[in-house]
Amino acid sequence: MLACCGAASLAAIAWSWTNHEMLNYGDAVAHLHIARRVIDSHFPGLSQLGSVWLPLPHLLMIPFVAVYGWWADGIAGLIPSAMAWLAACCGVYKLARRWLSPAPAAVALAFFALNPNLLYMQTTAMTEPLFVCEMVWTALWLVEWRASVDGPGKAGSARLLWLIALVLAAAIFTRYDGWIMALLAWTAVGMVLLRRGRIGSPAFWLASVIVVAAPVVWFGYNAHVFGDWLDFARGPYSALAIEKRTAGPGDGPPHPGWHNPWVSLIFFVKAAEMAAAAEAWGNKLLLISVLGVAWAWLIARRRGFAWSLILWLPVPFYAYSVAFGSVPIFLPVWWPHSFYNTRYGLELLPALALGAGFAAAFVLAAAREFKPRAVRAVAGILFGIVVLNAAEMLHERPVVYVEGTKNIESRRAFEIEIPPVLRAVMADRPGGQVLMNTSVYPQIVAFSGIPLRQTINEGDQLLYTDALAAPAAHAAAVLAFDGDQIDGAVKAHPEELRVVGRYQAPGQAAGTLYVSDTWRPQSAGGAPAQ
Repeated sequence: MLACCGAASLAAIAWSWTNHEMLNYGDAVAHLHIARRVIDSHFPGLSQLGSVWLPLPHLLMIPFVAVYGWWADGIAGLIPSAMAWLAACCGVYKLARRWLSPAPAAVALAFFALNPNLLYMQTTAMTEPLFVCEMVWTALWLVEWRASVDGPGKAGSARLLWLIALVLAAAIFTRYDGWIMALLAWTAVGMVLLRRGRIGSPAFWLASVIVVAAPVVWFGYNAHVFGDWLDFARGPYSALAIEKRTAGPGDGPPHPGWHNPWVSLIFFVKAAEMAAAAEAWGNKLLLISVLGVAWAWLIARRRGFAWSLILWLPVPFYAYSVAFGSVPIFLPVWWPHSFYNTRYGLELLPALALGAGFAAAFVLAAAREFKPRAVRAVAGILFGIVVLNAAEMLHERPVVYVEGTKNIESRRAFEIEIPPVLRAVMADRPGGQVLMNTSVYPQIVAFSGIPLRQTINEGDQLLYTDALAAPAAHAAAVLAFDGDQIDGAVKAHPEELRVVGRYQAPGQAAGTLYVSDTWRPQSAGGAPAQ
């Protein structure tokens, strides 16, 4: 099974690599950028992790972004994502095998592993593969722990508590969904122990320290680095702040589902259907999975199945988050007929796969009862349906992949045209600095072949402020985009700056590259070379 999953992963990687698709998502590029600046900036260190995105995905990429080429072409993000995807495949099969025979468990695994959207995402630096992996193993270890609680082996139960605590801490440091998952899962664990008079278990309280410490550490980090323990939620780069900046007065609701949990629920469920099945099959898949869960409840609820229902947590989480958390979902089939955050639906894929596995088990059991000789044929048909669904999704073009292609269109021209010019400019000015905002188009730096520490950017604090006050004196080159802070500084202090090129991209503010006529390379002693 693992070998087949590995082959599918390698095939997706080969396709993504040869078609230059690893860096489609702007968020994937940004994740790589954050990981790189921890080790390559004027002020390297953990403070470069920023405040909004949680740190674990970036920390996992640091060993790989240290290789410049891997940072530039996206391989640094692919490695941890692909490993997490493979681990998720193992977890899905192992979880299904808690209740199902090999054939329906394999159907569940095939449905999960052949999903073109998640296969594509595991070739990128996006966080979904890692978080899906954490969800699957949380559910698996919860089920195993519940089975061990009433068993004779206390050591095994304690070991599983530690594993659950560690994966929940990892989820807390990966996505904010993980915070709710950790709260619900660990509360449920505590309630089970309380009912059995074992709430005083040292293993539980020591493991609780890990679970509780994870969000506390993030609060403390935000307070120490950014001066606000909730900077990730209400700071200038938070989702709430971005929504306020992009919404004009009198524009009406900024997105479907705004302050409407029911509409938000419908949008998320539809996103999950589109991410998991071909267009004509989405509603049918949801119905089959729900019926499979109902069947599982009847036959396996006394064997810990209820604990696997945590895989359905994304449904209420996103119903609330889309409505009140400033995280919209746009779908091409509904107004405003666009693509945005369709990938959120992938978080429901493990739940749908497990439900489909139970539905397959029901069908095989019926065949075994009424047509014993047809069991193998029925199993083959079930696998054929899974493969046909994946093939039809590829034919229609997977929605999460398509969103990535739309994403890159807004910056492709800049990433093609600016880097070679900037590389040539800096070759004539060795050791010179580039004044630019590296958060918006970070791959311009990567494709130029210069290190991040050779830029003066928005993360450089006082150094950046000084450069804005006198761009020509502090930087050998300046890259400004119409309306940004650097553009304002250039207009306020245009002295000794000369335009090298002007660059356009569809729907984006134009960029202008300047060179300084006063900048001089520094000598070893720090003075301008004569």
